Amino acid sequence: MATMRKPATSAAGLSPSELIDARIEELGDWRGETLARVRALIRQADPAIVEEWKWRGVPVWSHAGIVCTGETYKNVVKVTFAKGARLEDPAGLFNASLDGNTRRAIDIHEGETVDEAALAALVRAAVALNTH
Repeated sequence: MATMRKPATSAAGLSPSELIDARIEELGDWRGETLARVRALIRQADPAIVEEWKWRGVPVWSHAGIVCTGETYKNVVKVTFAKGARLEDPAGLFNASLDGNTRRAIDIHEGETVDEAALAALVRAAVALNTH
């Protein structure tokens, strides 16, 4: 008989999804808007994705392992794919962390837009890599 696990909560009693909501609201600028849009695309691409909060404040999306993270810095929103080096990127979205053997990232600066279909395809490919 399977047991139901209660979603993990933070010390403040918030779920990872609530912590991500709070981060987006706290940013209150283009970075929050960008993170919210990326998050929505990730969740649309894989409705079974699990939101996590790791490393003292990094939004993480997982499905049978980490798919990607969404970090925010002063001048960039960075979407890092844990196994990005193994993913096909025909649209050329990856523009950061290109020299490593494992990760690849997409740095999004203020005013930039991301090819939403290509991002969704990367999310689906990362999930497929984790589940096969």
